[in-house]
Amino acid sequence: MGHLNFRLPNDATAHVHVNWLSPTKIRQMVIGGSLRTLVWDDLNPQQRLSVYDRGVSLDRQAKSAGEKKTSAVSYRLGDTWSPALPEREALGQVVEELAYCIHNKREARTGGASGLRVLSVLEAVTRSLSMDGQAAPVAGSAVQLEGAL
Repeated sequence: MGHLNFRLPNDATAHVHVNWLSPTKIRQMVIGGSLRTLVWDDLNPQQRLSVYDRGVSLDRQAKSAGEKKTSAVSYRLGDTWSPALPEREALGQVVEELAYCIHNKREARTGGASGLRVLSVLEAVTRSLSMDGQAAPVAGSAVQLEGAL
């Protein structure tokens, strides 16, 4: 079981939770924005993507922990919809992308630089683990990782 928290630029955060011990398989990604929230559910082929027109607004941006406690929060509720997406085999898309890049002499979207970013995150996870889950910077970026595996 593991939890990773990433502090991203512009006060954004990312949280990853994995649990190989869970009796249920969950493969979801939730992306919360200021206007909408997207939910990707890889195990639901009829509704892989859901868009929630919901959000939270703060009356003012709190600067300190004390101010955060007194900030007024308003919740906005709206519609939910699921756009129709074509069903495509992931491995087939990877092979198609590779062939296109070779034919057009273009670097792949997930080329060497992408692989290096993934390795940098994995190295930060390893450092965080060796420091009992303390924050570890991700090399070559402004991302800060806090992990506990």
